[in-house]
Amino acid sequence: MASSEWQKSSYSGATDNCVEVRTVDGLVEVRESDDADIVVRTTASNFARLLQAAKAGEFDHHAN
Repeated sequence: MASSEWQKSSYSGATDNCVEVRTVDGLVEVRESDDADIVVRTTASNFARLLQAAKAGEFDHHAN
């Protein structure tokens, strides 16, 4: 699988302070745009489970 460009959420608007995602060699890479040297890599299925958990509110208690 070829590399893709970093993509940020449309919720980020025009700011540079956001989380970015791309796929590289079958893995999903995630980074924070203002600290781009740190990249977290995971499988597509693990990333999908993380997104489902976030959408379900499983991490909301960390936002307080």
